[in-house]
Amino acid sequence: MKRRTKKTWTKWRELISEQARSGQTVTAFCRERGLCRAYFFVWKKRLREDTTPKFLEVQLRETTPSAGRDTRVEIRLSNGRSLVVGRGFDVEQVRALLALVETAS
Repeated sequence: MKRRTKKTWTKWRELISEQARSGQTVTAFCRERGLCRAYFFVWKKRLREDTTPKFLEVQLRETTPSAGRDTRVEIRLSNGRSLVVGRGFDVEQVRALLALVETAS
């Protein structure tokens, strides 16, 4: 990230955090600080998208062994959805699919 861009991201991250703690509406917060309300929402969305989880919690559970020995893996997402992948899945394809599913919610 360029220095100026990094400063801008830091500035907006702090402003959005400050507004959340303030208890003020976005309109009142922006008016008091001379901020453009539309920019506030653009940056709030941009920062939310930038902070998507890079790691997901994995929980293993015991299952009763089946005759066919199912080797599929189920990935449960934070939004309640799940993804089932079979043996030999491509990690990059799963990663891309997860990114798509998580942003679509």
